[in-house]
Amino acid sequence: MRITTAAPALILTAGLLAGCTEGAMTASRSTAAPKTQMTTEQVAAATAVTRAPAPRPAARATAAQLDTTTPEQRAEAARPAQAAETKLGSTIASLGDPTEGGFWIKTPLVKERGLGRIVDPATGKSAKVDLIPLDGPASGGSQVSLPALQLLGVSLTDLPTIEVYRS
Repeated sequence: MRITTAAPALILTAGLLAGCTEGAMTASRSTAAPKTQMTTEQVAAATAVTRAPAPRPAARATAAQLDTTTPEQRAEAARPAQAAETKLGSTIASLGDPTEGGFWIKTPLVKERGLGRIVDPATGKSAKVDLIPLDGPASGGSQVSLPALQLLGVSLTDLPTIEVYRS
């Protein structure tokens, strides 16, 4: 008769779960005011659109359950630009961490946090987003939040080329 112990598996599981406390996945997203040419009121309004809480751990099953943005936020994020924007370039987009709420893009096209917009040139659809720096060459790809990709109408498994703008 062979006796095995589950202790190593339990220790590994406990160690992995220890890092899964509420907010642990979004701790890297700073709440500091992003750099922009917008007024304080415009930044506050844009931030209210782009930020959303992380999904509940029990809800991590479907894209609909992972998207914690409100219908109002989605409608506002889809509105056309109200002020002049600066095109930063184009990038290949992939789905970022689906447990991070809100509208954001992590891209090597920016060196500091800011507010901006991403546009799918194939459809013309756009989304207001937080611009978050990502290490790597400017020609490297970018990670986009689940709600932002859905707003663009892009399949979550596609790798579309999108345009990035700073507000």
